Amino acid sequence: MSDIALGSRTGRFVIAAAVLGSGMALLDGTVVNVALVRIGKELGASLADLQWITNGYLLALASLILLGGSLGDRFGRRRVFVIGVVWFTIASAACGLAQSPGQLIVARVLQGVGGALLTPGSLSMIQASFRPDDRGKAIGTWSGLGGIASAIGPFAGGWLVQYASWRWAFLVNVPLGVATVWIAQLHVPETRDEQADHRFDVAGAALATLALGITTFALIQHEALGVGRAVAVGAVGLAVGAAFVVVERRTSHPMVQPSLFASRQFSAANAMTLLVYAALGAVFFFLTLQVQTVLGYGPLVAGMASLPVTVLMLLFAARGGELASRIGPRLPMTVGPVVCGMGTLLLSGVGAGSTYWTGILPGISVFGLGLTLLVAPLTATVLAAAPDRYAGVASGVNNAVARAGSLLAVAALPAVVGLSGSDYAVPEAFSSAYRTAMLICAVLLVAGGAVSWLLIRNPERAGETAAEREGAGVREAATRHTRSVPAGWSCAGSEGCPGTSHTGGDGLPAGEVPAGR
Repeated sequence: MSDIALGSRTGRFVIAAAVLGSGMALLDGTVVNVALVRIGKELGASLADLQWITNGYLLALASLILLGGSLGDRFGRRRVFVIGVVWFTIASAACGLAQSPGQLIVARVLQGVGGALLTPGSLSMIQASFRPDDRGKAIGTWSGLGGIASAIGPFAGGWLVQYASWRWAFLVNVPLGVATVWIAQLHVPETRDEQADHRFDVAGAALATLALGITTFALIQHEALGVGRAVAVGAVGLAVGAAFVVVERRTSHPMVQPSLFASRQFSAANAMTLLVYAALGAVFFFLTLQVQTVLGYGPLVAGMASLPVTVLMLLFAARGGELASRIGPRLPMTVGPVVCGMGTLLLSGVGAGSTYWTGILPGISVFGLGLTLLVAPLTATVLAAAPDRYAGVASGVNNAVARAGSLLAVAALPAVVGLSGSDYAVPEAFSSAYRTAMLICAVLLVAGGAVSWLLIRNPERAGETAAEREGAGVREAATRHTRSVPAGWSCAGSEGCPGTSHTGGDGLPAGEVPAGR
């Protein structure tokens, strides 16, 4: 079904279910970093435990999000979305009831599995349900309401952690999940790709999960393993990753289409994504701990510290996309990360005695301005670099790369800067390591800008061949995808838009393909 009007009763329910579902993930992502210090104190968690509490979720999400989108296309987007919401809700309750770091880590991994089923469905239901003329408006409505959730998240999450308990940061998902399932089951129509191939790349999904999991384990547990064993375990993780590449090249129904990476534009955009979102994940992880451990901020104020980023994204990200559609993505994707790097350098000066207005606000504002330049062009470039029928695959790959970047950065950087044990609770030890971590993040961001300048090319404006239009994308394709991207978010962002099924020339969702999604 793809004939629902936005203003209809059914249309409003589809939007409500999608917003509530994605809002759960947005709120959870906002709150967890804010809650880490309180969790550590109450459960007696080490720094490695806190890393796993963050990374357990990212690991499951990054590994399975492509498979989640594919399940929705083949067995019903609403069905898989509802299963994801139920799974996420139950796992959230388990997080809220956890009595030890180990229990919380396991619950977070399970929460990530639910997120991998839920996240692709929140947008693909809209794409597949609404009539073509209303899809852009429907996505805009979803984006605007999601933006409100993003803005409210720091206040609501910080308040819950500070004045109630960190447990309520997870338990609040239970009533949200119940409401989402009720609306989806009663009022959202089912959609699926009737021609989809029902074979699954089980080996690819298993190898991707193992590669990320083993590598992450080596990085986080390096102190317990010792240098020799950590290197050996890391090498195993890399070998499993190589096996994943071999399997994807040889299977007849790969989770990821290897042919996509034949496009230099697509490969370059994803390399830039890996660098930029590795820095993004690490910046917020370290900054949130720094303002609580060193500056003594409570969870509420710590959560609000990054609010300027959300505000700037809501106000200016769409304009950044419009600019890129006029001048091409190369310059915004180069300047954006460099500006983010400048903001990170400013944030590296946050330490004992810093105030919010002079220490944090300038840096976080510059960082946010950089993001407004790069996120929409990045999404448009990834989608335009792939053939239209692989738009869903392309967006899912970009989302998975971003999650993996954040996962590996949060796993590796504490070891690189010399943090271990309970150092996150010792102001002197953490503050010194924080400055080094921020400088490394700034280097990653500048490197992302360099990749864009060297490898990203602006689409030709006239005279392209049909093959060039399909393989590299054209200005019109970039403009179309930019307009359809939720304002303020890249497909690689905090919520992202994996499973986006942009319409192809036949009017059908172009992401509905037998393989990959």
